[in-house]
Amino acid sequence: MLTWSARAHHQTFGLHDAITIEKKRAYGLIAAGMMNIVGALGCSRFFSNTTINEADPVVMSNFGLLMIVIWGLAYIGASTIRSNIMWLAGAFAVEKLVYVLAWLNWLLNNDLSAVYSDDFLAGVFYSIYGLNDFVFMLFFLWLFVSEKAHRDHINI
Repeated sequence: MLTWSARAHHQTFGLHDAITIEKKRAYGLIAAGMMNIVGALGCSRFFSNTTINEADPVVMSNFGLLMIVIWGLAYIGASTIRSNIMWLAGAFAVEKLVYVLAWLNWLLNNDLSAVYSDDFLAGVFYSIYGLNDFVFMLFFLWLFVSEKAHRDHINI
């Protein structure tokens, strides 16, 4: 049985954990959004870098790059939601998985050094976008699991 001070500490610790997770959630979503926006706009030189488009005209057309920016805006928008975003985080994780698989497929079937020789920023983009998406896919999976655990804890 908990004494009053131990119970108060336990309740305070639980509140502190929730605040910490909420901050991690917001900062992670903002970071994911900024990586999408800055990465797509910067490496594509605001959609004028045709090497990125030519290297993967299906996934990385200017429309595809614009959609990456839009996903970034969605992540930043989600950072302002204070209620449970378990399913939204799950959808974001699946979206990142699709980009990771597209990147791996691209790496297996294309010559990265040829992209670098054509345009350095395009080479950097193709070198890191899948790794970046993998890291944020893990973040979104963590977010999905932690939001589920929080929801399940509240519903007990």
